[in-house]
Amino acid sequence: MSDPEEPLADWARRREERLAERRGRLRAVPLVDGPLRGSHVAPSAPRAILEYDGLAWVPVMIVANLAEAQALLYPPPPEPVRPPEWDRPALGQGRGRHRRTPSKPGDTGA
Repeated sequence: MSDPEEPLADWARRREERLAERRGRLRAVPLVDGPLRGSHVAPSAPRAILEYDGLAWVPVMIVANLAEAQALLYPPPPEPVRPPEWDRPALGQGRGRHRRTPSKPGDTGA
């Protein structure tokens, strides 16, 4: 809970930060008769995509089914960008100083 002596300006700033985190979030609501149910109940039913604008959930679009709603709400993550040095060829076989191997049985290579 908040401090009873907290200034109103500090409380308002914290509240605005919480609302800013939620602003722009999307959710899918099934368009079926009766009470709202879980998304898995009617996977072929159309869905309304709603966006939170800071005060209320505002309709944005309608999609045909659960699969399309999930594709919109949960896009695949971007491909990771690998640094160019990962594309260097692997070191081949050999006996360079940095990979000294034992030359005789019992030789530890040290």
